[in-house]
Amino acid sequence: MRMIEYHDATVRVRYAETDQMGVVYHANYFVWFEVGRVELIRALGIEYKLMEIEDDCHIVVADAHCRYQSSARYDEVLRIRTRIEESRNRIIKFSYEVFRVADGKLLATGGTTHIICGSNGKAKSLPHKYLSIFKSVATQSPDRSEA
Repeated sequence: MRMIEYHDATVRVRYAETDQMGVVYHANYFVWFEVGRVELIRALGIEYKLMEIEDDCHIVVADAHCRYQSSARYDEVLRIRTRIEESRNRIIKFSYEVFRVADGKLLATGGTTHIICGSNGKAKSLPHKYLSIFKSVATQSPDRSEA
């Protein structure tokens, strides 16, 4: 049974995140994806900072993409919906949807793929205590091992 299917975080578009016309600059969506990712991990009862300190586990971005549907503008409140799409020993894939709260309009979708690394930058397996949690909520959780 899944603990949660997704997690919603909200952000308000700051003036500094927009261009002269008040439209959000595209790179800010990736910042909001990180907000969603960290808050999802927190909602699962995991403190990312402690993962790094106690277990030398860093979730390093290996791939990121975003599909823009409609513009977000200054001072709008947005909902960042984050899911774990897949969790394996060394890889975690997250997906994101960005909605405008006022009307529920979908503004963007995206995804990130992460490699688990130690502080030395080398790939490593995610400790079971984290892997079991991530797999329990992943929409795809292959049983195969990775190379």
